[in-house]
Amino acid sequence: MVFGFLRQRRREQLRARPLPDSWRRIIERNVPIFRRLPVEDQAELLGHVQVFLAEKRFEGCGGLELTDEMRLTIAAQACLLLLHRPTDYFPDLTSILLYPSEYTEHSVRRVDGDIWEEGPEERLGHTALRLRAMVLAWDAVRRATDNPNAGNLVIHEFAHQLDFENHGSDGTPDLPTAADSAAWSRLMTEELQSLRRAQATGTPTVLDTYGAQNHAEFFAVATEAFFQRPRALQSQHPRLYAALQRYFRQDPASYSAEPATAFLI
Repeated sequence: MVFGFLRQRRREQLRARPLPDSWRRIIERNVPIFRRLPVEDQAELLGHVQVFLAEKRFEGCGGLELTDEMRLTIAAQACLLLLHRPTDYFPDLTSILLYPSEYTEHSVRRVDGDIWEEGPEERLGHTALRLRAMVLAWDAVRRATDNPNAGNLVIHEFAHQLDFENHGSDGTPDLPTAADSAAWSRLMTEELQSLRRAQATGTPTVLDTYGAQNHAEFFAVATEAFFQRPRALQSQHPRLYAALQRYFRQDPASYSAEPATAFLI
């Protein structure tokens, strides 16, 4: 109890600490959505960034030399998922390992049914339950910031971290009640099945078909769309958008910079 009180007080002090002007300029340049947030949301996000940077350890891999730009670009996008909600700052995550580009990792993968294969796999990012670490490729992080309508690797991987907060990896984050979790699961199952049908028929969709794999990947992909293409998601999947809006307590469609063509999938 004493430790929790001291941690909370330290976080309050960190959130109240002014962010260096040079840091804010990096966030404004590299995280386009930040510039469109309401002023009070910008202030809240910058406070969360201070806590995030103090509590998470960044490590450069593959010869990458870490910079403030790298830390801040990742931290600001991750903290976007925390606005307006009580948060423990991704408690299952300790370290962020950053490679300059795509990296190779040994893995065991399902091919089809009961068929599995083992060997090297090229990846842009990865995190897993009980791993307590996240791996990201910096060039993939930057591609997302350069193209707001593209997928977003940081948001995707940190959505997985939110999923882990209910001690599982099932596409259902920590929700207030069992009834809320059951309703969430029903809706996400319906939406997942719809995405699988779109994938099978080649039907255009605002949701990345990578999310058709399972519930965990669907939640991560849906979260990407919620922040990257909110108006298109709201138009094409209103019930899914509404559920994410209630969970994140945000309405990105209200300040999105999406052009009119964004609604034409």
